[in-house]
Amino acid sequence: MVVPPLDFRREYSVQDKQELRKSLRQFRRDHVGAQPKAIRALLFNRPPAPLLAMIADDAVIGLYHSTPDEAPTASYAKFFYERGHAIVLPRFAQRDSTMEFATHTDPFGASDLAKGPFGIMQPAPDAETMEPDVLFMPLVGFTADGHRLGQGGGHYDRWLDAHPGKTKVGLAWDVQLVESLPLEPHDQQLDAVITPTRIYGPFA
Repeated sequence: MVVPPLDFRREYSVQDKQELRKSLRQFRRDHVGAQPKAIRALLFNRPPAPLLAMIADDAVIGLYHSTPDEAPTASYAKFFYERGHAIVLPRFAQRDSTMEFATHTDPFGASDLAKGPFGIMQPAPDAETMEPDVLFMPLVGFTADGHRLGQGGGHYDRWLDAHPGKTKVGLAWDVQLVESLPLEPHDQQLDAVITPTRIYGPFA
């Protein structure tokens, strides 16, 4: 087993966040790179049944267009789309714009997506804006009780602060679990985290 580059049992201060992100990203990259592509394709194939039981039939599902190292979302998008849910993804007009969500209507071909200001595929400018009811979120690290270390931009925390009452679910590799994280008042706690092997949270 690969040894994490940091001692995740020690307590970290808020000033350590950038160092922690850098190390966790590298650890995640090494973990994903060691997995055969055939195995990766089988992971995150569909949401676990306990979580699905909590999602209303008409719920709008918020996902993200995953980068190569992030927990993949393509199968989730196809699964929810085939069940009749509206799918939305984050969209930015510019790098300093407020994050919004807009409809993703082609999860099988991604023909409705365009590269955004952060280099990530997002809904085209003319796609309809829509608020998700259930939001699946990327992360760099997480704790068993649902605290999340994000990319550092604060986009999700600000959006959730302005839109309370949403179901917040993190998607992660098992190796992204840490014992504790440096927390700030604006950090949003997740309702659950799903990894390839288990669920953390009330849906378990």
